Amino acid sequence: MTMSHLWQSLPTLLLGITLGWSYALKADAAPPETTPNEVVAALEQIETAANDQDLSTVMEFYSPDFTNTDGFDRKGLEDALEQLWEQYSNLNYRIEVQSWEAKGDGVIIETLTYVNGVQARADRALNLDSVMRSRQHFENGQIISQEILSERNQLTSGDNPPTVTVLLPEQIATGETYNFDAIVEEPLGEQILLGAALEEGVTDEDFYRPRPPNFQVLSAGGLFKLGDAYNKPDNRWVSAVLIRSDGLVVVTRRLRIED
Repeated sequence: MTMSHLWQSLPTLLLGITLGWSYALKADAAPPETTPNEVVAALEQIETAANDQDLSTVMEFYSPDFTNTDGFDRKGLEDALEQLWEQYSNLNYRIEVQSWEAKGDGVIIETLTYVNGVQARADRALNLDSVMRSRQHFENGQIISQEILSERNQLTSGDNPPTVTVLLPEQIATGETYNFDAIVEEPLGEQILLGAALEEGVTDEDFYRPRPPNFQVLSAGGLFKLGDAYNKPDNRWVSAVLIRSDGLVVVTRRLRIED
């Protein structure tokens, strides 16, 4: 598998985990142990159906008018999940409720979702480990809207992929620059380290766009990028691809730009 093929698969991994819901606990939000029974039951059914890759059952919990802040509607989400599950046949989803609050005839659910799995390819296995925070409106047994607030995604392959520490703020204000550091914890020694840093959009249009990385030989143990200032609210994926002779790692974080 070429690196360009690996990179093109990454957006699918990011979007395919939009079952996860979470947000920082607000003062007026109720604790998870008081979550209404019907909501807990729905979440358990979604989790079970996702682990079984039962797409029709999962989509029953999404309103026909579903909207997502990244631009995906119900059909777009369904297509993305189908594509993800064609690549990863053994993904494991785990949903943790963090808080909830009443809103009109429904509730706002805030949870944390973990996703992991392995994609077996002819030339290598790709290990996925993801955590996502987001918030959505649940009404009449269905999700009608969703806002993804943060993502941490990692792909690894090889006998000993680099161990990476990522430094990136989750949110910056419009007009601000940012620093993105992906630091390899192991000493380089005599090994050669290749790397590439990328920043890209998170919309439905960006989802299917190829993303070929531009690799360079790294003299230091990691990647260090200064991001441009933004003049309007946006969401961006910021990623690092790091390759050694004994393994590779792709790490991605979501950066939110707000007024």
